[in-house]
Amino acid sequence: MPQDLLPVTRIPRTGLPARAVVVGDPARAAAVAALLDGAEEVSHHREYRVFSGSWKGVPVTVASHGVGGPGAILMFQELADAGVHTILRFGTAGAMRPGIGDGDLVVAEAAVRDDGVTQQLLPPEYPAVAAPEAVLALQRAAREAGAPHHRGIVWTRAAFQPGLLPLFSYEGAGLAAIEMELSALLVTASLRGLVAGGVLVVDGANADELVDEDATGGYNPHREVVAAGVERGAVVSLEALRLLAEEYAADRPEGSAA
Repeated sequence: MPQDLLPVTRIPRTGLPARAVVVGDPARAAAVAALLDGAEEVSHHREYRVFSGSWKGVPVTVASHGVGGPGAILMFQELADAGVHTILRFGTAGAMRPGIGDGDLVVAEAAVRDDGVTQQLLPPEYPAVAAPEAVLALQRAAREAGAPHHRGIVWTRAAFQPGLLPLFSYEGAGLAAIEMELSALLVTASLRGLVAGGVLVVDGANADELVDEDATGGYNPHREVVAAGVERGAVVSLEALRLLAEEYAADRPEGSAA
């Protein structure tokens, strides 16, 4: 009998570990999975590449979701359909305020819903917020790893390159970083009763300046300082899942399923 696969991502409907790290790049999914014990590739369809393994005894799923909210939300929804209940996004972002350096981590508390997809699902007043326990687990993991990190609200924006429209809506609003998928995850998690959060590696200045070669020399995420941040962020995201698993187990009656 053929395996029962979900229609868009082609991940199995059952059998995945219930805690997941999600990333944009399929190659980064493989790199994070390489840190796991007993890592195995589960599926690879389009931009959606999925691995399973364990981190310090905790079963973990690692999945890629591609670039942009509309495609990413399909992975988030189908992970939930497959029984995953905790999802942490590990990605990259542009810094939006002074004092956040290249390679630093940003732990997201919430996100601006400018993702290009959730506006078609819910009224704009509906918030995109991270689970408090996810924020605290990521912060603790970053602190214990000695990783430079910050907390704050991030701006999830569908367009990567600046266009003709002015983008000063959030100037002075204290946003920490800008990226492309997190609010889609946080809204999905709220609707589906999941635990979700995000940790982002800073790979440049704010999005409008990333392509201003006169100001910055051009956007270049392929630098050693960013690669070092990505290595730290992978460990932080996996360790945060372990901390969340410990907290979950402590809150469950003895003998309950994890």
